[in-house]
Amino acid sequence: MAGDVLMTARKAAVATVDLVPRQYESIQDAASRTGVSVKTIRRRIDDGVLRAYRLGRIIRLDPVQVDQAFTPVAAWRERW
Repeated sequence: MAGDVLMTARKAAVATVDLVPRQYESIQDAASRTGVSVKTIRRRIDDGVLRAYRLGRIIRLDPVQVDQAFTPVAAWRERW
């Protein structure tokens, strides 16, 4: 009985994950969307700030992670 409940919970968790497909974007799309260079995106992947996902030769990024790589800045003040 407890095993059946556990198995049902696992199936429900797997089904929930499958219902919401992840969205990915290419390095070029991420760079143009955020206004930075492709080289900057590649540097952030190399630094470990961004996580890249590979399928064969194709590399994709999670747009949410790309957005989270940007950090808020305090109010900008002129120093001149």
